[in-house]
Amino acid sequence: MVVNLISDTVTRPNSGMLKGMMEASVGDDVFKEDPTVNELEGEVARLFGMESALFFPSGTMANQTGIKLHTAPGDQLICDKYAHVYNYEGGGVSFNSGVSCRLVDGNRGMMTADQVEKAINPPDFYHSPKTALVCIENTTNKGGGACWDFRELEEIKKVCDRHQLKYHLDGARIWNALAAKPEGPEAYGALFDTISVCLSKGLGCPVGSLLIGSGASMEKALRIRKILGGGMRQAGYLAAAGLYALEHNRGRLAEDHRRAHEIGEVLEKRDFVTYVAPVETNIVIFEVDRAITSDTHVVRALNEKGIRLIGMGEGKLRLVTHLDYTEQMHHYVLETLERLEPAMN
Repeated sequence: MVVNLISDTVTRPNSGMLKGMMEASVGDDVFKEDPTVNELEGEVARLFGMESALFFPSGTMANQTGIKLHTAPGDQLICDKYAHVYNYEGGGVSFNSGVSCRLVDGNRGMMTADQVEKAINPPDFYHSPKTALVCIENTTNKGGGACWDFRELEEIKKVCDRHQLKYHLDGARIWNALAAKPEGPEAYGALFDTISVCLSKGLGCPVGSLLIGSGASMEKALRIRKILGGGMRQAGYLAAAGLYALEHNRGRLAEDHRRAHEIGEVLEKRDFVTYVAPVETNIVIFEVDRAITSDTHVVRALNEKGIRLIGMGEGKLRLVTHLDYTEQMHHYVLETLERLEPAMN
C-alpha cells in the first residue's frame, strides 16, 4: 500500500468531479465569456458576502495579486515569520511588488494585534519603509494547521483601520478553518479587504484559487493577473471542478481533521517523538528526539512502509490528511506508526 501524506495537494478528481468538468459550458475567460468561470466567481463572492471574485491558476498568484493591489514599490507588509507569502512564494513579494516583509515572531504562525501595532513603521519617518498592508494566513501551514481566534483577527482589523492599512487573508486552507470553527465565510468577508481561497487543497480540485474583494479591486486585479500571465481561455473545465467541490467536498473536511487528530495521538505516545503540534485541522507537525533517531531516519523508515511525508527543516516532519486518504489507509498508518522502529543514531 502507498499512502501519500506529503500534502493535501496530491488529490485527484473523482468520477463526479471529472463528469462535471467534461460537461462544463465554456468560453474565453480572457474576455470574461466563460459561463462556468463566471458562475464560480459569483458563487464564491456570494459565500463570503463580498462584491466580486477572480479565478486564478494558483494560490501564489492570487496572493501576489492581492499584495500588489494594496502596496506600492518601497512599501512594507507585516506578516508572521511562518507566513506562506514570505516563506513559500519564491520571493514574489519583492520581485512582483517591490515590497519588503516585516516579520513578527508569533505563535504557530499567528500574531497578536499588539504585535502588529508595534511592527508598524512611523509614517512620517521616511528612513523606514512605509507600512501598507497586514497579511494573515488561516489556517497556518508551518504552524500545523492552526486556526486563528476570530476575535484576534477583529482586533488586528481595528489596528489596520487606525493606521489606514489594508488587510489581506491568505485563505489557502480557509475551508479547513471554516469546518473547525463556528464563524462562517461571510464573517471573514466583512473583515478583510481581499481574501484568497484555494480549491486544490482541502476541496480536492486539480487546479485553481480565487481572489475575492470589492468590484473595483477585482477590476484592478484583472489587469495584474494579465501582467503575471494568469489569463486562461476555456478555464470553465477547471472552474467546474471548483463548483463540484463546493457542493460535495466541504462537508467532509471534518473527516480529514479527525484522522489527523488520531495520527497526532499515536505520535504523542512514541518515545522517539519529542513534540507534536496541537492538531486542529488536517496538518500534523512533529519533531523527533535527535538523541534517539533523526528526521531523515523517520522519513526513510516510513517510506519503506509506503507512507510518504515531508521534512520542513529544523527537525520538523509533516503529515497532511486529505480527500484521497481513505479509512483503510488511515488504519494502516496508525498501525505502522504504533510499531515503527526508526534507525538509531
